[in-house]
Amino acid sequence: MADAGAGMGTGDADEDLIRSLIARLSNWGRFGADDQRGTLNHIGPEQILAAKDCIRSGSVVSMTLPYDSAGPQIGGIGRNNPQLFMLASGTDYLAGRQDPLPGAWGAARGMGYADDYLVMPTQVGTQWDSLAHVFFDGKMYNGRSASEVGTQGAAHNGIENYHAKLVTRGVLLDIPRLLDVDCLEPGTAITIEHLDAACERQGVQVGTGDALVVRTGFLEQRRRDWGDFGRGGDAPGLSLHTLPWLHEHEVAAVATDTWGVEVRPNEVAFFQPFHIVGLTHMGLAIGEIFDLEAIADASAADGQYDFFFSADPLPLTGGIGSPVSALAIR
Repeated sequence: MADAGAGMGTGDADEDLIRSLIARLSNWGRFGADDQRGTLNHIGPEQILAAKDCIRSGSVVSMTLPYDSAGPQIGGIGRNNPQLFMLASGTDYLAGRQDPLPGAWGAARGMGYADDYLVMPTQVGTQWDSLAHVFFDGKMYNGRSASEVGTQGAAHNGIENYHAKLVTRGVLLDIPRLLDVDCLEPGTAITIEHLDAACERQGVQVGTGDALVVRTGFLEQRRRDWGDFGRGGDAPGLSLHTLPWLHEHEVAAVATDTWGVEVRPNEVAFFQPFHIVGLTHMGLAIGEIFDLEAIADASAADGQYDFFFSADPLPLTGGIGSPVSALAIR
């Protein structure tokens, strides 16, 4: 997992840091030996019932980037934008090219139909990582072997374990507005101090079971010219050193408007250390490529930075990730 060219630090000190954070923050066994949900265990009926108090106006704001050919993927690590193919179309119908249908459908004079199918990797747009996504020392979350992820998908820690669990209170922390900039520059690390200052400025607190939604402005800046956004290029993001804060606050999930949540270049000589500690060992639910422009504008307009968060993944059995329709209900 080492990526000596990406980190600012080198040598044994970086490994000592990673392993000390793992020892301090690991949730392996905390929620049971068979657990496959990680920090989503912080969400229970109490959190869901409390989240309904965030609904004040009845407005609904999408936080999902459209799934289409204009997305950020340009083939990096085999990921391409979604491709929609038509099985049957209105033009086929009007041209008389549709075969008669059996049964009741065929008996309906003048009736035609359209049908389609979608081809896409599961992590090309707004999506959740599953707990089978990242390995370290041959293991994934809760000590399970990486060998459990084979050609048929993940035998454990698949994305289906998140289904019907990602409904809770959401809290937006708008870091560009905190710093009075349009967008954080690539390589900018969001620190604990930033998180605390944003909470104070916005008048919100982050607590057990919350979904923390962190805006960097990066997606908004790049959507006119994605560049290396979909290839894992440099980006602003959460510092590795925010993980103790997330652990202490018992955050259930973190989502940002970047391709990988954590700052790039990475802060140490390990590739994606936030994922190594946060996802693999804490079991933290990580959401990427969330479209946060509309919710940020709405929150700035009325000063409400919390909302009922609904962002359920598809129950893809054994899936390593899943697209999602993420909504802020205010």
